Amino acid sequence: MTRIVVIDLHGQFTHLERRALRDIGVDTEIVSADTPASEVDADGIVLSGGPDMDRVGNAPDYLDGDAPVFGICLGMQLIARERGGVIGGGDYGGYADVDVEIVDDEDPLVGSLAPETRVWASHADEVKELPDGFVRTATSDVCGIEAMADVEADHYGVQWHPEVAHTERGDEVFENFVAICESA
Repeated sequence: MTRIVVIDLHGQFTHLERRALRDIGVDTEIVSADTPASEVDADGIVLSGGPDMDRVGNAPDYLDGDAPVFGICLGMQLIARERGGVIGGGDYGGYADVDVEIVDDEDPLVGSLAPETRVWASHADEVKELPDGFVRTATSDVCGIEAMADVEADHYGVQWHPEVAHTERGDEVFENFVAICESA
C-alpha cells in the first residue's frame, strides 16, 4: 500500500489533508515538521498549508529525498523559496472561491482538471516568481501562479486547498498525487 505522510506546518486544514488521503485508500499519518526527514519512510510527502514560514521546522529537508513532494499553499511557497523562487504578499489576501485556469493539461498533478476548476484558496502570500526548473501549471485572475511543477524533481504545488469541501475535484488532485508516487 502506498504510504504518504503529511508534514504538519500548523495549518487549520492539515487533518483534512490526511483524511482525504486516507479516504482514497492511502496509508497516511500526520508528522510534525520538527521530525528529521531521515526518520520518515514514505512513498510521498505532502507539505501542508500553514500560517507562516517561521514554523516550518525541518520541512525543507524533505525536498532533498527521493519521494515526490506536494506542497499545499504554504507548502508550495516553501518549495518555491527553497528552490530559489520569490514569495510575496498577495493582492487579494484572505480565503475565497477562485476560478483557476489550468495552463498545462499534461501536468500529472493538475492537468486532469483542465480547462478550469473552482477552488478555495488563501492569497495572503503567494509565489511571485517560479524557481528554476519549475513551470506554471495553473493561473487565475487573483494569482499569476496558482500551481507549479518540476516534473523532473517530482515537486508539485498548488496555492489552493484541495482538501476542503469548497474545492471542486479536490480528491482528484490527491488521486493524481498518489499516481505520481506509485510511478516514481
